[in-house]
Amino acid sequence: MYLNSHMPELPEVQTIISDLNSKIKGDTITGFWSDWPKTIKGKSLEAFKKEIRGRKILGARRIGKNIFIDLSGGKTLYVHLKMTGHLLVKTKDQRPKTKENYFADRVNQYIHHIWYLGKTKTLEFSDIRKFAKIVLDDTEKINNLPEIKKLGVDAMSPRFTLRGFGKILERRKNKSIGLVLMEQELISGIGNIYRSEILFAAGIVPTRHVKNLNDAEIKKIYRAIKKVLEKAIKLRGTSDSDYRDTAGTPGNFQKVLRVYRQAGKPCKRCGTMVKRLTLGQRSAFYCPKCQY
Repeated sequence: MYLNSHMPELPEVQTIISDLNSKIKGDTITGFWSDWPKTIKGKSLEAFKKEIRGRKILGARRIGKNIFIDLSGGKTLYVHLKMTGHLLVKTKDQRPKTKENYFADRVNQYIHHIWYLGKTKTLEFSDIRKFAKIVLDDTEKINNLPEIKKLGVDAMSPRFTLRGFGKILERRKNKSIGLVLMEQELISGIGNIYRSEILFAAGIVPTRHVKNLNDAEIKKIYRAIKKVLEKAIKLRGTSDSDYRDTAGTPGNFQKVLRVYRQAGKPCKRCGTMVKRLTLGQRSAFYCPKCQY
């Protein structure tokens, strides 16, 4: 059941952030329900309910794969989706079984937490495996949490420049590029799916050591990071397993995957069979002809 699960990466989380800002920004939280309080870290369910009630949603943002919903009164809700979590925004007038409504899909049925927004709207958290994390604290404290502070530059941030990428690689000369791209302390937001797709776009095999990359190849990888992630954001992420957007709808990037989970299939560029290898205990996919 869970073999295909992967953690939402930067494009999926960015899609959720954009949705939240257009759908619930300005709404007031009027209540909260949960049947799995273990997800709430650092306080009891009753304390969480009391502290969140009456707060206005000022906006949503992200750092890497982490979601932050800023609230009135200097509080922030920090949500990590982990492997199978996703947020759904619902209104009372939504019909449960129209063609356009995806909330009846199996993957959207594991609702363990609900924020009530006014009288007609809810923000619901579906999480099959119940690995997700919810934290409510002072905005300043959330921003300074050790796991947030240690994150590297966001892969889609203007601060992530070609020069900066070069400096990051200097620190990991003896590691393979496939491992470096996944290191959240260096560059945050890239996971298993986009690592494979970025390196295919750049024509670099995942096992290539950083010290063996020349300037032109480093530039190709940098450009591929921006290009692949931009396209994935435009297509609202990849739903090869449990990820859904706030309407319960799958993303579309899985329709244009070139190598990820394509092992044994012909490369769409040259026809050579795509191969799979294990790198850092995770699967990486590549074309032996197009990548070297």
